[in-house]
Amino acid sequence: MRSSRRQLLATLGSGTLAGCFGGSDSEGAKASLLLNWKPNGLHVPYFTAAERGFYEAETLELTGIEPGEGSDFSATQAGLGNSKFAITSAGQVLNANANELDVIAVGIIMQRGPVQVFTARDNFGAELSGSEQLAGVTLGSGPGMVRQMTEAYLEHEGVLDDVEYVDSGFDTVQQLLSGEIDAASGVFSDVVDARHQGYDIETLSVTDVIPSYGHVIATSRSFAESNPDTVRSFLRATARGAVWANDNPDDATGLLLEAVPELEDTRANQRDKWNELRTEFMLSEAVREHGWGWNESAVWESLRTTLADGDYPGGDVTSEDAWTNDYLDTDDEHIGEYGELVEPT
Repeated sequence: MRSSRRQLLATLGSGTLAGCFGGSDSEGAKASLLLNWKPNGLHVPYFTAAERGFYEAETLELTGIEPGEGSDFSATQAGLGNSKFAITSAGQVLNANANELDVIAVGIIMQRGPVQVFTARDNFGAELSGSEQLAGVTLGSGPGMVRQMTEAYLEHEGVLDDVEYVDSGFDTVQQLLSGEIDAASGVFSDVVDARHQGYDIETLSVTDVIPSYGHVIATSRSFAESNPDTVRSFLRATARGAVWANDNPDDATGLLLEAVPELEDTRANQRDKWNELRTEFMLSEAVREHGWGWNESAVWESLRTTLADGDYPGGDVTSEDAWTNDYLDTDDEHIGEYGELVEPT
């Protein structure tokens, strides 16, 4: 099955296949992509798809990949139609819907939430192996979604009242490494940053206890409904970029650095962020069964409940209204067979 599909791609050409799957709204379409933050290793699939010509092969002109100002900003811009596609977080899609913005998630990038509690072995004085070790420690994180997810985790584990939780702002990693706080909460890219400073970092996964998603691809409902084939083309090309980047992680990191030369001094760091994302966060049982990008209602509802517990606006919406699988072309090899293509044989 895998070989025959690839042979078919080679014989017909991806542009021909795009024409078979696509319709008039995708012919010569233009679209922009707004990232959630400054470009980094977590954005390798999009730069790969752009640099390898995968969007162009779908007859889609990607007019730019723009740095963002946070997931709340990118969700808002997608909902307002200021960017046709945006990388944001699942939680911010829910929050944006609560604010009556016209935004919907059309594909999941991070099938597992990225929030982790972590310690530096030398400072913590022991291997971090269980949440019970957090009793009595000072734990720091920034405000917002990371803190809400972490507090939900600590409450579930029965140690929330035994932890001194402090707001460490945007300096959480350095406060941990300097010993100002005993433990930290952040996203897995923070862990990569800490390890690149030479520290032995150990982690506890929040999403193992509190199911959630991380990065998602969002657009406006009105744009998707008016341009369904353009959305399908964008998702096919992005999935193809993810497959190629998975098979060629060093070269894919190089494509990111060619597009963003100022990252050259952090090449190894960006590569490790991509490696962590592709190996630990992009696969799930839902992806293996249905394909790349797949949404599951139970995970969205778990996230909505967590937001509701923290009095976030996204907790008040109907989670089913915030996402759709309708634009995921599971007949496409790179979407429908993603799990088979990227898992080691």
